[in-house]
Amino acid sequence: MEIYQHFRKEEHHFIDQVLEWQETVKRQYAPKLTDFLDPREQQIVQSVIGRDEEVHFSFFGGASFTERKRALLYPPYFQPSEEDYEIALFEVRYPSKFVTIGHRQVLGALMSLGLRRGKFGDILMKDEQIQFLAANEVADYIRLHLHAIGKANVSVEKKPLTDIIKLEENWQDAMITVSSLRLDAILSQAFHTSRQKIQSCIENGLVKVNWKIVDQAHFECRQGDVLSARGFGRCKIIAMDGKTKKDRWRIRIGIQK
Repeated sequence: MEIYQHFRKEEHHFIDQVLEWQETVKRQYAPKLTDFLDPREQQIVQSVIGRDEEVHFSFFGGASFTERKRALLYPPYFQPSEEDYEIALFEVRYPSKFVTIGHRQVLGALMSLGLRRGKFGDILMKDEQIQFLAANEVADYIRLHLHAIGKANVSVEKKPLTDIIKLEENWQDAMITVSSLRLDAILSQAFHTSRQKIQSCIENGLVKVNWKIVDQAHFECRQGDVLSARGFGRCKIIAMDGKTKKDRWRIRIGIQK
């Protein structure tokens, strides 16, 4: 199928899934709600469904600023509302005076419940306040089984979506030049560190491209990719502005502050 040529090989399985959802909506003439999707998966849904007149789609993750969102695919007659995305907001109660809890610990505790990542949306942290979003269908299970994060005893309270912690993304534009489009080359320039340090991060599974771990330093990056390296931060490739006279790539990136 022609659409596959626009995507990396490892994304083909997800494309098949989107095509299956599309056919299900057409066949049943009823809405189809997905698990939480990362931004790259959302882009793929948009590309695959395109302007199909028989299947419309929209995304919601609990608030306008959330990164992970559920997709709702639906026939033209259907008018979606926020309730149709079936999203639960939880606030974590923990002894904040005595314990510090990080994002990785929260995610680790959620994954240890035996549910797949797609059942959880964003984890939101501000000062000592911790919240996370989850699919409604697993909300009761979470309440019954989530009692600890790291070494801290916790409880969770379901809250209305209007109580969500409001976070803002802030990206700073920068221009870098690199000898190649290799992952290690771009990250070392973006974060002003040595390629050796970045290569070590990559080998240890600490680097992601489009929210998926990539363990190959020679992985070739593309325009639109979002890159992250634990301990350094996150950046996105906004545009590739051709080559310099010395045959180096000129790349415009955004660095998350």
